[in-house]
Amino acid sequence: MKKICYGLAIVSLSICLNSCGVSGAYIYNHNQNSTQVHLAKNNYQIVSEVSGSADVDYVLIFGGMNRKQLYSEAYASMIREADLKSGSRAIVNIVTEEHLGGVPPFYYNRTITVSAHIIEFTE
Repeated sequence: MKKICYGLAIVSLSICLNSCGVSGAYIYNHNQNSTQVHLAKNNYQIVSEVSGSADVDYVLIFGGMNRKQLYSEAYASMIREADLKSGSRAIVNIVTEEHLGGVPPFYYNRTITVSAHIIEFTE
């Protein structure tokens, strides 16, 4: 009987003290620009790829920013890196990736990364 009690205690402690995390990545495309450019001929070139990210930590469901604020911060970071003031450039193919990780329900980490391609018009 003692061996069964010790065995159950060890199993229950190993279940309670493990550090498993739950995470997932979701890719969204929020490209809702109102500018229309017709690319009928090859009058542009892809200059670079830019990205910006923001993250927040939650402890026992209490934490910083919500998802909208986090997305705004990541998007602003990407725009700062894009340097759109030099030449006739545009941002295309905007993709948003969200990653959730941590040890639920004690600790969560949410990271949002926004990335895009920068094209420059040659004509």
